[in-house]
Amino acid sequence: MRRVAHLAGQVAPTDTPVLITGETGTGKEVLAEAIHAWSRRGERPLVSINCAALPAGLVESELFGHVRGAFTGATQARVGRFQAANGGTLFLDEVGEIPINLQAKLLRAVQEGCFEPVGSDRTVRVDVRIVAATNRDLTKAVAEQTFREDLYYRLAVFPVHLSPLRARLEDIPVIAQGFLDALARRTRRGPWRLNERDLAALVRRDWRGNVRELVNTLERATILASGDGKLDFSEDGAPVTVDRAEGAPARGPASPGRD
Repeated sequence: MRRVAHLAGQVAPTDTPVLITGETGTGKEVLAEAIHAWSRRGERPLVSINCAALPAGLVESELFGHVRGAFTGATQARVGRFQAANGGTLFLDEVGEIPINLQAKLLRAVQEGCFEPVGSDRTVRVDVRIVAATNRDLTKAVAEQTFREDLYYRLAVFPVHLSPLRARLEDIPVIAQGFLDALARRTRRGPWRLNERDLAALVRRDWRGNVRELVNTLERATILASGDGKLDFSEDGAPVTVDRAEGAPARGPASPGRD
């Protein structure tokens, strides 16, 4: 993660497109926010769009905007995310879900900084830095012809990969305590401290949901915590443990003494 932070710090001052890859919950949006904050555009807007959360028919309008009457229900003109991010950064989350029929238009917007809103023949020009993220293997999507090769290479000028939490278990104590401290400041409860037994159990977890799952687990434990600040993980279900010898996950209760 120090290497990731170093790479992000190097690319942030440039206008180079960045492609952040990694499993869900690894912190891709957090990294995108850091790259924007460290850039010369940090005082300008950071506009985000989750490309997987929109119906296919609305993605073009959300990205590029539309004019009044462009389609049924378009009772007034609307500015898209590209225009909203002018001068700043546009974060395309789950970019691998962009419909194939829109990818050529997206490529032009990324490459040339220009596009036409839906229903308009007027070209709009913008100055936008692109940071994209995906949990999909885009090289595989390119091979399967569900993602344009030219768009992939335009987005992946500077790729950064976030490793899953199970590949960096030594980070868990730092991440967990940092979150607990931040939560205590925000809620004015706590403070909470993880004892050795708690840490041993957390490190044995497989964390398929990565940092997001860890944070959710800790927040539940603080809600159930006793008055003396002792965290309660009793409602967390059966933990997922990792067989260190085989490297395969196995469900079941974890014994604090097992390594």
